Amino acid sequence: MWAVKFSLVSCLLTGLVFPDIPGVAGKGWPERCVGYPLSAIVVPAVWALRGRRSRYPYLGDALLVTPFVFDLLGNLLDLYDTFTPFDDILHFANWAFLVSALVLFVAPQGLERWNLVLLGSGFGALAIIGWEAVEWIVQELGTAGLQLTYDDTVGDLVLSSSGGIVGACLTTAVLDRMN
Repeated sequence: MWAVKFSLVSCLLTGLVFPDIPGVAGKGWPERCVGYPLSAIVVPAVWALRGRRSRYPYLGDALLVTPFVFDLLGNLLDLYDTFTPFDDILHFANWAFLVSALVLFVAPQGLERWNLVLLGSGFGALAIIGWEAVEWIVQELGTAGLQLTYDDTVGDLVLSSSGGIVGACLTTAVLDRMN
């Protein structure tokens, strides 16, 4: 978990120090520096607010932050513009990570596994709708490098939702094997 959070901070700082990197310039880096750290503080904040009654969810915390690190690395290495399928691969994989984190956070509540799959899948679908809305707002505010299109947005919705379903199914299957 600490390695993932260190990677997040390192990537954000690299983009701030070297704003002319091709994958960084015009890609809303200042906005990412505001929003992305929230992924690293939400789990510890909720855990502390709940009174630290349970063991700290290290794996869930790491899984929640990982997609933001991969996105930043993709920009720093200019993979979005030089490796065409990168965005699609990342949408699928990142939503699998996000939904896996949610399923791990909710699993101790004792829900049936099918409920965890549906809850995780629904969360994944809502999360990608929110993500695409934020991207659109950032672009409308004048960030020119995002190059958002209707086809890209619909593809992202489908791939991310699918990744979320896979993440929910895989995580519940692993939880079943552990019990």
